[in-house]
Amino acid sequence: MSNVISFVMVGTNDLEKSNKFYEPIMKLLGLKQVSVTDRYIGYGHQSDNVVIFYITKPHNKEKASFGNGTMVALSADTKEIVDSFHAKALENGATDEGKPGTRSDGNYYGYIRDLDGNKITVRCVAN
Repeated sequence: MSNVISFVMVGTNDLEKSNKFYEPIMKLLGLKQVSVTDRYIGYGHQSDNVVIFYITKPHNKEKASFGNGTMVALSADTKEIVDSFHAKALENGATDEGKPGTRSDGNYYGYIRDLDGNKITVRCVAN
């Protein structure tokens, strides 16, 4: 089995607002909306319809919250995509959690918190 993680899901309290935030930054990573309901929106690669990232209203109908120490890491092919993702996320209301740059492992990261406080990083692996 080559893929261990099937998909990632982050909670939101405002699906429409969260979609307006995620749509343009997911596009930078080559992802598009592939599944939409009144409870969630799923994004997948341009080449197929397999959801790998969801924004969702919590199933238990309680308020969505983020986990302390929890972070979602997404992959980018280039440093420029990391830079663009970070800038577009901030432009759309994200909070800066770490400007794009090379970190101690030699890879290039940019960190944000989305509109609901979920911590998201985008990483470009050093060649």
